[in-house]
Amino acid sequence: MAGVNQDRCPGVLRPHQAADGAMVRVRVPGGQTSGTALAALGRAAERHGRGLLQLTSRAGLQVRGLPSDLPDAFEAAVAAAGFLPSASHERVRNVVASPLTGLHGGLADLRPLVRALDDALQADDALAGLSGRFLFGLDDGRGDVAALEPDLTYRALGPDHGLLVVGADRGRAVALEDAVPALLALARGFDAARAASGVWRVRELPGWVDGLVGFAPVPVPPAPEPPLGAVGAHAVVGVPLGFLSPVQLAAVTAVAGTGAVVVTPWRSLVVGHGADRLAELTAVGLVADPTSPWTAVSACVGAPWCASGRVDTQALVRSVAAEDRRWPRTHVSGCERRCGAPAGPHRDLVAPTRDELLAAAEPRLVVHV
Repeated sequence: MAGVNQDRCPGVLRPHQAADGAMVRVRVPGGQTSGTALAALGRAAERHGRGLLQLTSRAGLQVRGLPSDLPDAFEAAVAAAGFLPSASHERVRNVVASPLTGLHGGLADLRPLVRALDDALQADDALAGLSGRFLFGLDDGRGDVAALEPDLTYRALGPDHGLLVVGADRGRAVALEDAVPALLALARGFDAARAASGVWRVRELPGWVDGLVGFAPVPVPPAPEPPLGAVGAHAVVGVPLGFLSPVQLAAVTAVAGTGAVVVTPWRSLVVGHGADRLAELTAVGLVADPTSPWTAVSACVGAPWCASGRVDTQALVRSVAAEDRRWPRTHVSGCERRCGAPAGPHRDLVAPTRDELLAAAEPRLVVHV
């Protein structure tokens, strides 16, 4: 049965030993952080690791290339930046939220709900052992987070009410003020039900879902295209292959200052009030063009960073990025684990050659007038 092995999801206090050194995963509930906090984490990554911040498909961050015996100074720096408020609950603070909520569009501002859910989750001793793979979602009504199919989701239908959704499509009405206790009650119920089977995710325990009282099928909203470029007063920029370099981080923090930066599940960043300085961000290789190959092609870390990788996925994808091709949504994996693959439909390539990767795209048509 899926999930019966030990939950090995890494955290700051439980690093994963990769081929390039220790890797830690930093939870960023709702993706919501600031230029100040991001800069502090970047300095810690440069001092102790490879200097890169890796964006994850759950709107979190990873730091790689750390010493196998993680320095106390690194842990202290992560905590001082505000990314480690709870040692006991650090790996269960998995919350994704609509990245532009409260900034532009949406039916409700869910930023307070992100903070309330995170605070309540940390205060709940019973949930300290929840799987590190379990995912809470907060969708402000635009359908972006619902498309990720979190285990439990609050989906706004208005500024003060919405749906409490279990899995992809079983829901009931709930007031915004009741959303946090309702989400945590369901999480506790799932955690108790999963104990005998060892599964990690709601979709792996359909009998528990079917037994919930008061829940009925609800429509699944269509997934919108992830935003990119200037959105209202804000800048949304893609991070090629999800690796934010020190130079790129410096540009982001220079534009954001002490203001909001939001990590998105699509390996992009929302830089608050950065629309008028978008050129500074694209000048360092961040992406604002929705037709760029970097919006369609993703990859796992691959060799030599991962011992399981059979190809250098990063170098492979970078070698074709400049080709004049029309790319479908494509994910390149170094092995059959397919780490980092997108949730939606995509072309799945495992350890391809360069020619096989190019074959996944079509040459652009040139029209002579």
